[in-house]
Amino acid sequence: MMTANKRIRILLADDEPNILQFLELGLLSEGYEVQTAQNGREALEKVEAFKPHVAILDVMMPEMNGFEVCHTLKESSEKIAVIMLTAKDEVGDRVKGLSLGADDYMAKPFEFEELLARIQARLRNQFPDLLGSVVYGPFRIDDRKNEILYQERVLELSPTEYELLKYLVMNHGAVLSKSLILDRVWGYDFGGENNIVEVYIRSLREKLNDKEHRLIRTLRGAGYRVDLP
Repeated sequence: MMTANKRIRILLADDEPNILQFLELGLLSEGYEVQTAQNGREALEKVEAFKPHVAILDVMMPEMNGFEVCHTLKESSEKIAVIMLTAKDEVGDRVKGLSLGADDYMAKPFEFEELLARIQARLRNQFPDLLGSVVYGPFRIDDRKNEILYQERVLELSPTEYELLKYLVMNHGAVLSKSLILDRVWGYDFGGENNIVEVYIRSLREKLNDKEHRLIRTLRGAGYRVDLP
């Protein structure tokens, strides 16, 4: 399990109680401080006292929608990272949210592990001093040093190997397709061949002494999955 810094505060705003409870329990189990709101006005009221580092906002909320809340937050403080959630995966909604200052955008349904990765990305970019090293089983990831330790041994990694291994470890237990890995590690505009993923996976296995592929598993036709002890 991840060991997160308990100083990191996250505000969840969604009018669907089941989603709100699921996300709250998941983030609490990861070590974050969490408060929730079921409408836009309540979210803004809680920001005043709670002062979250990250606000996760559903677009379709009563009182004030997520777009309005995002706009208000970004006008008052650039220090709040905003991740928008929506049931729609429409380009127009995404453009509108980003134009209002949202830092990221996720369409429902989504995997909780992906949300965790998006939160970590926002924290690295906007609150790097809050993040110490993060532990996942035998791995310790330290973004301040751009360093990953495996069983307390520092791995000698290229920048791309570092990003790839971090993405795999942070999403441990989830099956990650080659196309998803390319999008997240190399970027949407990557124009090379997707066999580059196989090349880098092979290199990581050598550096991890994972000769039998028990750590980074290949699921034929599906992708890769990191299994942690």
